[in-house]
Amino acid sequence: MPVPLPDPVIIYRDAVLLVVGKPAGLLAVPGRGPDKQDCVVARLRPLAPAMIAQPAVHRLDMATSGLMILAITAEAHRRLSRQFETRQVRKRYTAILDGIVAAREGEIRLPFRLDPANRPYQIHDPIAGKMGITTWRRLALEGNRTRVEFTPLTGRTHQLRVHAAHRLGLGIPIVGDRLYGRGDGEERMLLHASFLALSHPVSGTPLAFASPAPF
Repeated sequence: MPVPLPDPVIIYRDAVLLVVGKPAGLLAVPGRGPDKQDCVVARLRPLAPAMIAQPAVHRLDMATSGLMILAITAEAHRRLSRQFETRQVRKRYTAILDGIVAAREGEIRLPFRLDPANRPYQIHDPIAGKMGITTWRRLALEGNRTRVEFTPLTGRTHQLRVHAAHRLGLGIPIVGDRLYGRGDGEERMLLHASFLALSHPVSGTPLAFASPAPF
């Protein structure tokens, strides 16, 4: 019998905004079908009944854990979405890669797009793909693995997973990534949204949140 997934943890809350810690394995928003309705939004709605129908300002992959923002009001959603679109939001992720990264830091620029025949897999495409940009730095070597910090400068689907695994990126997939890596024997993918900084959508006050990786 599957073990029930833990609830999201509320890290910050006010009248227009929620910042939560999403557990790995829980959908960020509902998917198609009755088996995909359990998600961050559904679990938090009883605690914030005034929340708009589609409150997620951004998403994390189901296998990814960490910081996620939900807007309670439509105006907050509009203003927060604008911050993401104009790259005013700063994000950092912690990951463990399935191999040794020799360099200490770098930048990855790699265009990619959805493979329609193999959804949701993303493929490198220098012509039709959208550019993804990620800076990274090595945090530690842990046996035959490498702990890294990713800072995405764009927000493409699966960007960090593709940039880690592709030979034109780091060429080393994230541990537990069943789509772009081996994903064998690991309980979860070792990718965590660990830092988020933005401006409050009403007051403009700078906000910053940190969440240590649970691995």
